[in-house]
Amino acid sequence: MTLRPLIGALALSLLLVACGGKDDHAEDGHGHEGEEHGAEEAARGEHGGRLLVQDGVTVELAIAETGTPPTYQAWLYREGKPLPATAGTVDVRLVRLGNVRETHTLVPQADGSLLAKSVVGEPHSFDVEVVATVEGKPLRWTYDSYEGRTTIAAKIAQDSGIRVAPAQAGVIADEHEVQGLLTPVEGRVANIAARFPGPIRRLAVNVGDRVQAGQALATVESNLSLTTYTVTTPISGVVLARNATVGGVAGEGATLFEVADLSSLWVDLHIFGADAQHIVPGVPVTVTRLSDGATAQTTLERVLPGTATASQSTVARATLANADGLWRPGSAVKARITVEQQPAALVVPVAALQTFRDWDVVFVRVGDTYEVRPVELGKRDAERVEVLSGLKAGDQVVVEQSYLVKADIEKSGASHDH
Repeated sequence: MTLRPLIGALALSLLLVACGGKDDHAEDGHGHEGEEHGAEEAARGEHGGRLLVQDGVTVELAIAETGTPPTYQAWLYREGKPLPATAGTVDVRLVRLGNVRETHTLVPQADGSLLAKSVVGEPHSFDVEVVATVEGKPLRWTYDSYEGRTTIAAKIAQDSGIRVAPAQAGVIADEHEVQGLLTPVEGRVANIAARFPGPIRRLAVNVGDRVQAGQALATVESNLSLTTYTVTTPISGVVLARNATVGGVAGEGATLFEVADLSSLWVDLHIFGADAQHIVPGVPVTVTRLSDGATAQTTLERVLPGTATASQSTVARATLANADGLWRPGSAVKARITVEQQPAALVVPVAALQTFRDWDVVFVRVGDTYEVRPVELGKRDAERVEVLSGLKAGDQVVVEQSYLVKADIEKSGASHDH
């Protein structure tokens, strides 16, 4: 773990302590909400369900989860004695975070219980209203049943670096991470020699100097005519090498200067194995400079037909603009080749993902309240992951410091209890 997350977690803890450490979020802006939220542990019946008692009538209410999707189930009693399921009706009305409402109607079963046909989706975190009629008597109970939920005041969240962004449509890229090398573009390098042998009388440039086509680089005295002539560059560019000294002799055909036009460079990318079968010209490439992490966008131009002997790799080549001259030939780079981009109806950043119980989850914010959302995931790339279910477009998802929200929820002890 890096120092920054540790500092972030410590800062959040200190901020919470500064708020007084109370559970009453109405007072201090930070509440931990468990199953009973400000009440004593609910009484439990013989089936493990919550006992709701009024005027001598008891409804035992549970969420059946063993061998079945989560479903509300109830049993009826009068003065502690079981009643037949046909003695009453039970509706369970839920209000989830964000004022999302749902109703579960329970119907009599042969085993004496009442059971809903509808599934109670995760998380089981909601305000509950139970409306029943038992032997003609109308009854009503309300309570909250929260799990995976906490409240963090906006100022505390901001100071802790917690950030949210809406879940929305996006693209998932099929990407290949490769290594490469920058080289000058062939045909843009000039090896400049003296036309006639003779002593070098003057040098006009040094290595690293920028020169323009036709600019004088040196003056040489011809051994044949005993007159001087000027050595010029045929291209504009940068002096990469100078193999000459004043007073030295320029040999016939010997290279005195190497000048290269570095306004653009080749990026030779090494691709191994079966990956070479999927990479074709025309796909986008993101090149990253290893020295400082700077990136540049380009397009793959060609896949060379041969194989690099030393590495046994296939070389794919792109051209990279180098207007500022900071991309240097000979430098190693890394690159991400995007083979395909597939649209996805809903995506979130990979950084938003956490685990909670045995789920993949994100955390959704409504006001100052944060709650876990189990999600079914699809395809992913280095930055984004597709969400198949569990979220809707526009949900405000924690995309930075999501682990702090997870830690705060776990500290609150919010249970999975019904």
